[in-house]
Amino acid sequence: MIDDIKADALLADKAYDAEERVLKRLENKNCEAVIPPKSVRKEQRSYDRVKYQARHLIENFFVKLKQYRAIATRYDKTARNFLGGVHVAAAVILLA
Repeated sequence: MIDDIKADALLADKAYDAEERVLKRLENKNCEAVIPPKSVRKEQRSYDRVKYQARHLIENFFVKLKQYRAIATRYDKTARNFLGGVHVAAAVILLA
């Protein structure tokens, strides 16, 4: 998936702090890696802490979205209806 990325930055957790497998490939794509380094890493590298905090907000939103049973189990047959349900649930979350 990294080879097909078309983003300016990739937000990920410490599990993706792999030099060869992730970080160098992102650098070749001119994509900023917003991944905190593991504590056992010999050379600690810097990352954008403000962007990383946004990742936490995004994760919390998806946790709230999955509390809606129809979204979590994907009852709808068509992608259009499922997306409509996601929009409704997202609106309810944002208004609450």
